[in-house]
Amino acid sequence: MVAKKGKKGKKVAAAPLSVRKQEVKRVVNPLFEKRARNFGIGQDIQPQRDLSRFVKWPKYIRLQRQKVVLQTRLKVPPAVNQFYSTLDRQTATQLFKLMDKYRPETKQAKKERLRERAAARAEGKEDAPTKRSAVVRHGVNTVTTLIEKKKAQLVVIANDVDPIELVMFLPALCRKMGVPYCIVKNKSRLGRVCRRKTTSCCAITQVESNDRSSLTKLVESVKTNYNERGEEIRRHWGGGSLGSKSAAKVAKVDKLKAKEMAMKV
Repeated sequence: MVAKKGKKGKKVAAAPLSVRKQEVKRVVNPLFEKRARNFGIGQDIQPQRDLSRFVKWPKYIRLQRQKVVLQTRLKVPPAVNQFYSTLDRQTATQLFKLMDKYRPETKQAKKERLRERAAARAEGKEDAPTKRSAVVRHGVNTVTTLIEKKKAQLVVIANDVDPIELVMFLPALCRKMGVPYCIVKNKSRLGRVCRRKTTSCCAITQVESNDRSSLTKLVESVKTNYNERGEEIRRHWGGGSLGSKSAAKVAKVDKLKAKEMAMKV
């Protein structure tokens, strides 16, 4: 039998030794003279650069930043560290929506109410004091009294109170008295509910019947996240994380130790 010849592929032509690319010549206008810039002292204007790194920031901003760095570096005791675990956004929105319904009356509204009462008395009618409406109670002393008397249904504490010692005892007191409590961000947001600039803590004492179900749901979620985690919160320290330079130094020392151990073996 005759052996079949294998199919031969087409040979690719070898690349030329040097292929010159055609250079595109730029058209230079002879009217404009090219002058190289000199950025020396007292010469051409420097180009705009991002100098935010070299800005001398106001003192309050520097203090804020230094405080944050210190809090991440130093070991933070559990009593202080618990204020870093705040209520999640969704639950906080529901809580503030409920509290907005029970804001205290404005100064103008109080003035009108007292004026109407005084007018009624002037006409000779019997003085009938108005019933105290269900409103959010605020202030450390007021809230502490309500917790001790077990009249507070839910206590809301701000996480950025300064000094923090003002409200540090409240979570422990709430756990002892069996009162549901939660920690939320921003004392100014809490203050807006009470028609003030800032407020350290608030307490919900009573709500209307149509809001009871929403309050019950909030209390359940708050108890799970705060009251029932008391033992865990009591043991959990915060901070203690090294900076990049310190971490690199520690890693270098550990690497050398590991190398020495390997050589001994």
